[in-house]
Amino acid sequence: MAQKDKGEDGIVAEIEKKITEAFEVFDRESNKTVDVREIGCIVRSLGCFPNEAEVQELLAQIEVEEPGGFVHLEQFLPVMTKVLLERRFWPIPEDVILHAFEALDENKCGYITKEDLVKHLTEEGNMTSVSPFLRRKWRTCSPLL
Repeated sequence: MAQKDKGEDGIVAEIEKKITEAFEVFDRESNKTVDVREIGCIVRSLGCFPNEAEVQELLAQIEVEEPGGFVHLEQFLPVMTKVLLERRFWPIPEDVILHAFEALDENKCGYITKEDLVKHLTEEGNMTSVSPFLRRKWRTCSPLL
Protein backbone atom coordinates (compact mmCIF):
# COMPACT_ATOMS: atom_id res chain seq x y z
CA MET A 1 0.00 0.00 0.00
CA ALA A 2 2.90 2.35 0.74
CA GLN A 3 4.12 1.85 -2.83
CA LYS A 4 0.75 2.98 -4.19
CA ASP A 5 0.76 6.09 -2.00
CA LYS A 6 4.29 6.92 -3.10
CA GLY A 7 3.21 6.64 -6.75
CA GLU A 8 0.24 8.94 -6.17
CA ASP A 9 2.50 11.42 -4.37
CA GLY A 10 4.81 11.36 -7.38
CA ILE A 11 1.93 12.15 -9.72
CA VAL A 12 0.78 15.00 -7.50
CA ALA A 13 4.34 16.35 -7.31
CA GLU A 14 4.64 16.21 -11.11
CA ILE A 15 1.31 18.02 -11.54
CA GLU A 16 2.28 20.66 -9.01
CA LYS A 17 5.59 21.19 -10.83
CA LYS A 18 3.77 21.76 -14.14
CA ILE A 19 1.33 24.16 -12.51
CA THR A 20 4.16 26.09 -10.86
CA GLU A 21 6.06 26.33 -14.14
CA ALA A 22 2.95 27.60 -15.98
CA PHE A 23 2.25 30.07 -13.17
CA GLU A 24 5.81 31.41 -13.24
CA VAL A 25 5.51 32.27 -16.94
CA PHE A 26 2.85 34.83 -15.98
CA ASP A 27 4.55 35.95 -12.74
CA ARG A 28 6.15 39.10 -14.14
CA GLU A 29 7.41 40.34 -10.76
CA SER A 30 8.82 36.92 -9.72
CA ASN A 31 6.97 37.21 -6.42
CA LYS A 32 4.71 34.16 -6.78
CA THR A 33 1.67 36.27 -7.72
CA VAL A 34 -0.15 36.88 -10.97
CA ASP A 35 -2.83 39.29 -12.03
CA VAL A 36 -6.24 37.69 -11.58
CA ARG A 37 -6.90 38.31 -15.30
CA GLU A 38 -4.13 35.84 -16.18
CA ILE A 39 -5.74 32.83 -14.49
CA GLY A 40 -7.73 31.77 -17.56
CA CYS A 41 -4.55 31.83 -19.67
CA ILE A 42 -2.64 29.80 -17.09
CA VAL A 43 -5.40 27.19 -16.87
CA ARG A 44 -5.57 26.94 -20.67
CA SER A 45 -1.78 26.67 -20.92
CA LEU A 46 -2.11 23.53 -18.78
CA GLY A 47 -4.35 21.91 -21.41
CA CYS A 48 -7.70 22.68 -19.78
CA PHE A 49 -10.38 24.58 -21.62
CA PRO A 50 -12.89 26.12 -19.23
CA ASN A 51 -15.36 28.69 -20.45
CA GLU A 52 -15.35 32.11 -18.82
CA ALA A 53 -18.04 31.16 -16.27
CA GLU A 54 -15.94 28.14 -15.23
CA VAL A 55 -12.88 30.38 -14.84
CA GLN A 56 -14.96 32.61 -12.54
CA GLU A 57 -15.97 29.50 -10.54
CA LEU A 58 -12.28 28.64 -10.13
CA LEU A 59 -11.53 32.17 -8.99
CA ALA A 60 -14.29 31.87 -6.40
CA GLN A 61 -12.43 28.87 -4.95
CA ILE A 62 -9.16 30.81 -4.83
CA GLU A 63 -8.65 33.56 -2.29
CA VAL A 64 -8.06 36.65 -4.39
CA GLU A 65 -6.68 39.65 -2.49
CA GLU A 66 -9.28 41.99 -3.96
CA PRO A 67 -11.48 42.15 -7.05
CA GLY A 68 -9.16 42.78 -9.95
CA GLY A 69 -6.26 41.90 -7.66
CA PHE A 70 -3.64 39.23 -7.57
CA VAL A 71 -3.59 35.49 -7.07
CA HIS A 72 -0.82 33.86 -5.03
CA LEU A 73 0.69 30.57 -6.18
CA GLU A 74 0.05 28.98 -2.77
CA GLN A 75 -3.69 29.67 -3.19
CA PHE A 76 -3.83 28.66 -6.86
CA LEU A 77 -1.79 25.45 -6.56
CA PRO A 78 -4.22 23.26 -4.55
CA VAL A 79 -7.25 24.34 -6.57
CA MET A 80 -5.55 23.73 -9.91
CA THR A 81 -4.02 20.45 -8.72
CA LYS A 82 -7.51 19.21 -7.93
CA VAL A 83 -8.76 20.35 -11.35
CA LEU A 84 -6.02 18.41 -13.12
CA LEU A 85 -6.42 15.31 -10.94
CA GLU A 86 -10.17 15.31 -11.62
CA ARG A 87 -9.51 15.89 -15.33
CA ARG A 88 -11.89 18.83 -15.48
CA PHE A 89 -12.17 21.11 -18.50
CA TRP A 90 -10.51 18.72 -20.95
CA PRO A 91 -10.97 19.52 -24.63
CA ILE A 92 -13.53 17.67 -26.70
CA PRO A 93 -11.87 14.54 -28.13
CA GLU A 94 -10.74 14.81 -31.73
CA ASP A 95 -13.03 12.00 -32.93
CA VAL A 96 -16.09 13.80 -31.49
CA ILE A 97 -15.08 17.01 -33.26
CA LEU A 98 -14.63 15.05 -36.49
CA HIS A 99 -18.10 13.52 -36.15
CA ALA A 100 -19.57 16.98 -35.50
CA PHE A 101 -17.81 18.31 -38.58
CA GLU A 102 -19.17 15.42 -40.63
CA ALA A 103 -22.67 16.20 -39.37
CA LEU A 104 -22.26 19.82 -40.46
CA ASP A 105 -20.79 18.77 -43.84
CA GLU A 106 -24.20 17.87 -45.25
CA ASN A 107 -22.88 17.60 -48.84
CA LYS A 108 -20.07 15.24 -47.73
CA CYS A 109 -17.49 17.29 -49.65
CA GLY A 110 -14.87 17.42 -46.88
CA TYR A 111 -15.28 21.09 -46.07
CA ILE A 112 -17.87 23.53 -44.80
CA THR A 113 -18.44 26.73 -46.73
CA LYS A 114 -18.65 30.04 -44.94
CA GLU A 115 -22.28 30.31 -46.00
CA ASP A 116 -23.14 26.87 -44.58
CA LEU A 117 -21.35 27.66 -41.33
CA VAL A 118 -23.20 30.97 -40.98
CA LYS A 119 -26.46 29.16 -41.73
CA HIS A 120 -25.78 26.55 -39.04
CA LEU A 121 -24.64 29.11 -36.47
CA THR A 122 -27.69 31.29 -37.01
CA GLU A 123 -30.24 28.56 -37.78
CA GLU A 124 -32.45 29.36 -34.79
CA GLY A 125 -32.38 33.09 -35.38
CA ASN A 126 -29.78 34.35 -32.93
CA MET A 127 -26.22 33.69 -31.89
CA THR A 128 -27.19 32.58 -28.38
CA SER A 129 -28.43 29.35 -29.93
CA VAL A 130 -24.98 28.40 -31.23
CA SER A 131 -23.92 26.24 -28.30
CA PRO A 132 -27.23 24.35 -27.95
CA PHE A 133 -27.28 23.83 -31.72
CA LEU A 134 -23.75 22.42 -31.83
CA ARG A 135 -24.41 20.25 -28.76
CA ARG A 136 -27.43 18.74 -30.53
CA LYS A 137 -25.31 18.09 -33.62
CA TRP A 138 -22.56 16.49 -31.51
CA ARG A 139 -25.05 14.35 -29.59
CA THR A 140 -26.30 12.90 -32.87
CA CYS A 141 -22.72 11.93 -33.66
CA SER A 142 -21.43 10.73 -30.34
CA PRO A 143 -23.01 8.49 -27.73
CA LEU A 144 -20.61 10.06 -25.20
CA LEU A 145 -22.39 13.43 -25.17
